[in-house]
Amino acid sequence: MKQQKLKILLAFAAIYIIWGSTYLAIRYAVETIPPLMMIGIRSITAGAILYFFSRFKSKEKIRRENILPLFTLGALFFLIGHGLLAWAQQYVPSGMAAVLVTPEPLWIMGIEWFYLKDTRVKLRGILGLFLGFGGVVYLIASTTISTTSENNFLGSALIVIGTLSWGVGAVYSRVANVPKSPVLSSGMELIFGGTLVLITSFMLGEQSQFHLSQVSLKSFFGILYLIIFGSVIAFSAYIWLLGRTSVTRISTHTYVNPVIAVFLGWILANEQITTTLLISTGIIIISVYLVLSDQYRNRKNKTGEGVRN
Repeated sequence: MKQQKLKILLAFAAIYIIWGSTYLAIRYAVETIPPLMMIGIRSITAGAILYFFSRFKSKEKIRRENILPLFTLGALFFLIGHGLLAWAQQYVPSGMAAVLVTPEPLWIMGIEWFYLKDTRVKLRGILGLFLGFGGVVYLIASTTISTTSENNFLGSALIVIGTLSWGVGAVYSRVANVPKSPVLSSGMELIFGGTLVLITSFMLGEQSQFHLSQVSLKSFFGILYLIIFGSVIAFSAYIWLLGRTSVTRISTHTYVNPVIAVFLGWILANEQITTTLLISTGIIIISVYLVLSDQYRNRKNKTGEGVRN
């Protein structure tokens, strides 16, 4: 039991701390590597590492009925989720990007409520949903007013769409017919998703913008960090946690990620911490707290009534 708790603690530490730092790593990586190509290379490389590791650790193999769910999750997590985030971070600061991802638990709760029908939403949760949505709108609108770049607004909107896609994937993974091994599942989702991202990259002509000789050391170490820490370690921890605790509890990483991202962006990349960013961060975090506490109360009441969670 103690060993299991330690594993859960370390897995949460991985998605809290490592994923908070990946926003800055993405910013560095896309400076000299086209965004979708970078995500494709990152995902396929990390997926191959996990797949071969799973072959040594387990005898489980991919079955035919696993392919479509794994393919779908790869598309939701990496083609849409990571792909849109990487493209957007050419124009959106890493700290702001992390804040825009913060409402992930709100989207997950809404999707669980609509799709799985096992989530009750009371006044506190509804208030949290509207407050979180308002915080995102306020941040995007304030940023749009202060800049003349249309790409800044588009990037912000695409991050929100990518976060929604990630939420759909997180909820779908609860019922998807995937291998029992989290390492195998993670590896195949990364490979399928990375392949889709690379195909999209070539369709958009990103290969003409890529020159190996022009890749900076900062971008090289950025993508290396994303492969090893962001995908191999943190994503594996995320998939492992999905099988051991609730999606809503796991999504609390969005509390910590923006704090780390904003701090690192300020210290290492000279990104400004504006009043708008601080206000919107506060609004969104309060909204996430309202939603999570609403769900916690509902689960506690179910347990008290003898209903199994």
